[in-house]
Amino acid sequence: MAKSGKTSAAARLQSVARLSRTALAARLLQHGFYAGQDQIMLALAETDGLTPGNLAQRLGVRPPTITKTINRLQGQGFVERRASENDSRQAHIWLTEAGSDAIRGIEKAVRKTDKQVAKGLDKKELKLLMKLLSRIEANLSEIAPPVVEDDEPDEEAAAA
Repeated sequence: MAKSGKTSAAARLQSVARLSRTALAARLLQHGFYAGQDQIMLALAETDGLTPGNLAQRLGVRPPTITKTINRLQGQGFVERRASENDSRQAHIWLTEAGSDAIRGIEKAVRKTDKQVAKGLDKKELKLLMKLLSRIEANLSEIAPPVVEDDEPDEEAAAA
């Protein structure tokens, strides 16, 4: 526990991460997206036609989480599932035309949030911040638990 009202580094980092994500989520909502959907959309913009498993691995989340988010994005008309040409049991996720058009809005929301985060910092301070955050990320990556593959389909995915 922190002494004399001082906040621990981990607590401050969690607070900043939460505030940053909240600011981004508010901007994404203006473009019709919920928090977390942006990461899938940007991954597909980079490499369209990934499988849900590829997306889960790339984003470091569990497959049921990806399935739920893909279902929502599909319902919104931003992505579509297509059967694999090689294995009909495997689906690939593709951006629709509406999804491709929406990428600019997501990127704009990210840029605006980045600008808000860096407000009041000069280039030297921002460079130092990025260096320190990279070091913290590396420190935490050493002890982070691995993503557990979940063979059990979640309820929402089973209903889809």
